[in-house]
Amino acid sequence: MLKFSRRSFVATAAAVAMSIFSSAVPAHAADIDKLHFLIPGGAGGGWDGTARGTGEALTKSGIVGSASFENMSGGGGGKAIGYLIENAASSHGTLMVNSTPIVIRSLVGRFPYNFRDLTMIAGTIGDYAAFVVHKDSPLNSFKDLVTAYKANPRKVAIGGGSVPGGMDHLVAAMAMQAAGEDPTKVKYIPYDAGGKAMAALLSGEIQALSTGFSEAIALANAGEVKIIGMTGPERNDAYEDAPTLKEQGYDAEFVNWRGFFGAPNLPEAKANAYRAAIAKMYDTPEWEAVRQRNGWVNIHNPGEKFVTFLSDQEAIIKDLMTKLGFL
Repeated sequence: MLKFSRRSFVATAAAVAMSIFSSAVPAHAADIDKLHFLIPGGAGGGWDGTARGTGEALTKSGIVGSASFENMSGGGGGKAIGYLIENAASSHGTLMVNSTPIVIRSLVGRFPYNFRDLTMIAGTIGDYAAFVVHKDSPLNSFKDLVTAYKANPRKVAIGGGSVPGGMDHLVAAMAMQAAGEDPTKVKYIPYDAGGKAMAALLSGEIQALSTGFSEAIALANAGEVKIIGMTGPERNDAYEDAPTLKEQGYDAEFVNWRGFFGAPNLPEAKANAYRAAIAKMYDTPEWEAVRQRNGWVNIHNPGEKFVTFLSDQEAIIKDLMTKLGFL
C-alpha cells in the first residue's frame, strides 16, 4: 500500500495543477484578446460571410482570442456606419466590414458620409459577382437570361441585396450592357440583404439574383440555385461548374473588394494592431481554408494603401455610373 506524506501530497497536487493549467492555456498568448465585428447587413449576405470567415481564421489561428459578431442591417449599410460614428468613443474594440457599396452609396447621396469619415484598417479580399437562378428554373445560362430579357424585358426581374444604383444593380446593368441592352432599362428589385433577396428568388418574385460569388457558392452547394454566370476572368476553383460571362460571349468583369473599418479617431496604436493581425492572418492555413472555401481573391491594402485604393475606385465608379445613367 502506497503512503504519501503531507509534503509529498502537496508537491504532487501542485504538479497536477500546474499540468492542468499549462494544458489549458495556449503556449502563445493571442495578439489581440477580443474583437467585435459589426456587420451592416443581415445573415447570409456577403458582409456577414466576410466578417464571420475572417473572425474564424483569426481565432482558430490564435491571432485573436475571441470574436463576437453583430448584424445591424438597415439603410443599405447606413445604419451601421452611423452607429459606429455616433458611438466612436465606446467602439475601439469594433471593426466594421464593408465593401464597394460604401463608395457607391456616398456618390449617389444615400447617406451623408463616406469612407473618409472612418478609420480605414485594411482591404482584405476580392469577391467576384454572380448571377443565380432557382434550381428548377428553365434558365441554364446567362445567355438564356438575356434571351428571356430580349423577348420581354418587363417580365424578367433581377433582384439584389442592395439599393437601386447599388453594387448588385450596377453589376446587372454592366452585364446587360455587355449583352447589347440598355442598362438603364433593367428591371431591378432591391432587397435589404442577401438573405431576403434569396427568399424572393425561391418564391418566384424575381427570375434571377445578382449577388456575390461566395454567397452564390454557398447557395449552390446547398442545392437551392444554379449559378448561370460569374464575373471573373476565368472559372474559379472554388466552384468550377460556374461559367464566366466572358466564356458566354459577354465582355464583363467585376470584382468587389471587402475590408474593415474602425471608428473615427481610433488610436493609431489600436489601428496598427488590427492591421498587423490581419496581415499575419494571410500566412495561416486557417485563412487559406476560409479563402478557398469562398472563392475569394486576396487583395490586401492596409492603412494608407486602403485610402489610395478607395480614392481611385471612387473616381472610376463615378465615371462608370455617369455613363450608365445612375448619376
